[in-house]
Amino acid sequence: MTYDIAALRSQFPALAAGTAHFDGPGGTQTPEPVIRAIADALAQPLSNRGRITLGERNAERIVTEARRAMADLLGADPAGIVFGRSATQLTYDFARTLASTWSPGDEVVVTRLDHDANIRPWVQSGATVRWAEFDVKTGELTVDAVRSVLSERTRLVAVTAASNLIGTRPDIPAIAEAVHAAGALLFVDGVHHTAHSLVDLAELGADFYTCSPYKFLGPHHGVLAARPELLETLRPDKLLPSTDAVPERFELGTLPYEFLAGTTAAVDFLADRLDAAATGSRRERLAAGFTALEAHEHVLRTQIDEGLAALDGVTVHSRAADRTPTVLLTFENHSTADAYGYLAERGVQAPAGSFYAIEASRHLGLGDTGGLRVGLAPYNDTQDVDRLLTGLTDFLKR
Repeated sequence: MTYDIAALRSQFPALAAGTAHFDGPGGTQTPEPVIRAIADALAQPLSNRGRITLGERNAERIVTEARRAMADLLGADPAGIVFGRSATQLTYDFARTLASTWSPGDEVVVTRLDHDANIRPWVQSGATVRWAEFDVKTGELTVDAVRSVLSERTRLVAVTAASNLIGTRPDIPAIAEAVHAAGALLFVDGVHHTAHSLVDLAELGADFYTCSPYKFLGPHHGVLAARPELLETLRPDKLLPSTDAVPERFELGTLPYEFLAGTTAAVDFLADRLDAAATGSRRERLAAGFTALEAHEHVLRTQIDEGLAALDGVTVHSRAADRTPTVLLTFENHSTADAYGYLAERGVQAPAGSFYAIEASRHLGLGDTGGLRVGLAPYNDTQDVDRLLTGLTDFLKR
């Protein structure tokens, strides 16, 4: 296993600006191969998908390759990969489609841990809503917390695979077992999780899984993965002349071909650059690459945790035993917004807020303000962490 951070960083033009980026949970910087793939897609003949003209064939090839790439990344079937403008848009679309099959009194379960994109679409679906709470002291969302709000009327449970605010990773396979035993479906928000761990849709037990390529070095759009046979049972609203084939029946309008080309390039980058010595199929190389990434991020997270523990007046709200390298901080007698600005002036990007995880922020007692979020991405190094800790030390001495 090799993780060449210097070689990896050299692939990101944005890093030449000198900023230490700890804003990966909100969106990562883009490597050169992804930028080039987007440009190349736009530089060649391109038109609506088909098999007659070169432009049609190019579009068809880009979409097919992107479905295969995302299937390799998520351990899914390419025929179950749906593309959309964002994970939020896809969740709303599927919430409306699924809700149309429900009856009055049917229930959905949402959690206080989730990003609002996996809460509000279900709250607004018309179903009866039941809430699963996470433990404020530990940051954990347990299987029992979910099981306690299941009933014979539960139709769907929406839960995050990793909190974008505090990093908590619930035990999704165990939750899936409880949800399916109750006869319900499981809709998993994997937007934050996918950037840090290799996903296996069947192993997770998710019926639906969403993610966003711009959180793992790709362009801005959304992806949903599900079993094709499950998608076949759903009838979304769509235009009359548009295809009824799966997964296309869920994709409204013309797809962003250049972004799909960039997504394939991002998956290939993860497969080939995280562990340069990896061999085998793309899925096998991805597995090796994420193993290397997790080891790298563990070292940096330990450095951050130890550095924060040495600072007075810092409260760390990321406490779960299993979590991503994402840390939410608040300070005694200091505003997190001020800390954000202070660090930014020194070339350290660690934003403050609740980051659309409004229910989690309120449940933690942080209101709508949230805290300062420090999140790692593949291109962070020890020098970045040193700059962060030095900046926070100086800020707290003011």
